Amino acid sequence: MRVEWGPVGAERLAGDVACLVVVDVLSFTTAVTVAVEAGTQVFPYRWQDDSAAGFAEQVDAALAVGRRGVTEASPWSLSPAALRRAPFTPRLVLPSPNGSAIAAAAAEGSTVVAASLRNATAVGRWLGAHGYGTIERPVGVIAAGERWPDGSLRPALEDLLGAGAVIAVLLEYGGEVPSPEAAMAAAAFTGAPDPGAAVVSSSSGRELIEGGYAEDVAVATELGVSRVVPVLTDGAFVGAG
Repeated sequence: MRVEWGPVGAERLAGDVACLVVVDVLSFTTAVTVAVEAGTQVFPYRWQDDSAAGFAEQVDAALAVGRRGVTEASPWSLSPAALRRAPFTPRLVLPSPNGSAIAAAAAEGSTVVAASLRNATAVGRWLGAHGYGTIERPVGVIAAGERWPDGSLRPALEDLLGAGAVIAVLLEYGGEVPSPEAAMAAAAFTGAPDPGAAVVSSSSGRELIEGGYAEDVAVATELGVSRVVPVLTDGAFVGAG
């Protein structure tokens, strides 16, 4: 079991693992859990790519907009709270600069799963039940992180805790031989007195709250409430059987 950061970490691990678990708590993978719970298939896509609208038309899906771009005509966005309020759509293209871009790039090869603090328990148990996290079927957990203004990776506490939550559960359900990074991520989660409060107080959490999106942070810190395990299947995240 290994933990790495961002798109480069995902690229490096993709050829060495049987499953990649993408963690982007604020907010892509949290949004994926909310949408898949409602029965929506979620197509990951690169952020601010001019071809996104064409891709959405190609796969007969609605296209999510940025948080501040929500309108009555385009009610779907990266905001988990907005997705809960939006009308149901069976298929949704959900671009994001971090988790979605990572998942889209990893679509070929390994099994790809979306995890957040909401569904980390379900994901860890599912991985263990399917033999992942073993020497025979190694797993890589990718903490997506955020971006500095220059485009470089900014490690994010919420994604470290989300990755650690998945690893901690998988260790209870058959996971073997965690790397030092995986073991420390699990220790960070299990050792946190209140992981949800830590996310609220984190740099990313404060940025969203100060920007008027406290509801998104509240949804992201609903620890362990979701049983859905979104697995990338034919280009879209759908709930595992």
